[in-house]
Amino acid sequence: MTTKVMIPLHKDEVAPRFDLSTEVLMAWCSDEGNVEQEKLLILPGPSAERICHMAITEHVQVIICGGIDQEVFDYLTWKKVDVIDDVIGRAATVLRRYLSGRLQRGDIVPS
Repeated sequence: MTTKVMIPLHKDEVAPRFDLSTEVLMAWCSDEGNVEQEKLLILPGPSAERICHMAITEHVQVIICGGIDQEVFDYLTWKKVDVIDDVIGRAATVLRRYLSGRLQRGDIVPS
């Protein structure tokens, strides 16, 4: 089975704020801990609503992000999206830690 993971970005890092991101990394991850496919999506402007809509319509199962408003967090979890928030680090390194099963809320992931 494949898990679809979304990471809002600022350059190559996890965006410090979910609602200010204008790029997202989408990754399709296998149960074996491999990235099967990655795609970078550019948004026309920062918008928590747009990212949420994209997550729901794209059937994202996991969002890894920095700071996120409680209302947005509650909406996503109500929609059955697993949100791992307050994460800091380079997106590629954070994704590797997630794939190894060691990423937790509040992690600061060194490069």
